[in-house]
Amino acid sequence: MTTSDRALPTGQLYGQQTSLGVENFPLRGQTLGETPAFVRNFARVKLAAATVNHSLGVVDAARRDAIVLACQEVIDGKHADQFPSPLVQGGGGTTTNMNVNEVVANRASALAGKPVHPNDHVNASQSTNDTFPTAMALTILELAVVPVATLRELAEAFEEKAQEFSDVLHLGRTCLQDAVALTAGNSHLAHAQAMRRVADDLERSVSALHELPLGGTAIGNGLGAPSRFGELAVRELASLSALPLSAASNPFDVLAHMDPYSAIAAAGSRAAITMGKIAADVRLLSSGPRGGFADLTIPATQAGSSIMPGKVNPVIPEYVLQLSYRVRGRALTIDCAVADGELELNVMEPVVLDSLISIFGDLTAAAGTFAKRCIAGLRWDGLRRESNLSAALDGLVQSATREGYESVSERVRARSV
Repeated sequence: MTTSDRALPTGQLYGQQTSLGVENFPLRGQTLGETPAFVRNFARVKLAAATVNHSLGVVDAARRDAIVLACQEVIDGKHADQFPSPLVQGGGGTTTNMNVNEVVANRASALAGKPVHPNDHVNASQSTNDTFPTAMALTILELAVVPVATLRELAEAFEEKAQEFSDVLHLGRTCLQDAVALTAGNSHLAHAQAMRRVADDLERSVSALHELPLGGTAIGNGLGAPSRFGELAVRELASLSALPLSAASNPFDVLAHMDPYSAIAAAGSRAAITMGKIAADVRLLSSGPRGGFADLTIPATQAGSSIMPGKVNPVIPEYVLQLSYRVRGRALTIDCAVADGELELNVMEPVVLDSLISIFGDLTAAAGTFAKRCIAGLRWDGLRRESNLSAALDGLVQSATREGYESVSERVRARSV
């Protein structure tokens, strides 16, 4: 039990500040405990701080050891039920920081056999204002790996289809009107290149987060922290996370301006838009099968109607499209939050983190499902592919190169009368 808390209920590690946060912010969405990556990375921040605080004479060895052990337990996934704070909250994340401080302090007190204070010891040399964005950056760096990889898996699925149907011709269309022929391989290689491009953009956008503001304390000037605390703590975090991290060259900038998160949101939105466009094309090309384009066939994953027997709907492309809408909405939320940071600190970080977690989850679900449950079973054997192909304008284009555009156009007009 910490010196700042009354006796806690048996088994409870969080204290008064966490309880107040839970009362103040009705849960809408996920709790801190339901975002294990963020909890894990916040605990890493506290562990690194305790290690450096001891080396600088701020925290004694017994308390350092107990804080380190308590943090490691949290990193290992223990005490997840002790983080009831809503992820989205007012106050720039102070409730989150205090939730972590209180859990670590109370657990460390039990391990050390002496009081460990959430502010004086666990939060020593820190502020919510530098720990929250540090843990947030580490979390986004960690979580971005999965959607980037899944987008590339979708690109690979398209490349496999390009190889499988490399010689199959189909009618190309512009403005939804008949154009010239191309191969399915041409189409799928274009899909693959687009998905690799957006995956690369997303990965590149996240790289700006390797500079961390830890040590900047409240507004970036480091007041309340020993000299070199930030540099040493970030070095410790780099070792703990195995990431190429560095202390921010200008912590005032990092605390005040969150435009790198707008860039990440924009990259996620572009990925969703591109994937959604391809899904819409697949949906259109598979339409029918008797009264539509019917160039290709997608897997029949479930019944398409509760009243029309035998009907099959493009449920996977439609799922991808709907997730793309949500990603774009979350990206707009992030832009609004980034724009509304005032003066020395942007306090809207919680909703930015919440939105990015949603974006990454939706991109992963959309790309993975699209690849496995649609593209993998796609076939260019639609009922109308060959008859549609007969409408291709290749011959007219070739004739125009010999006879002239106007001459061929006149012949086409005469034929259509």
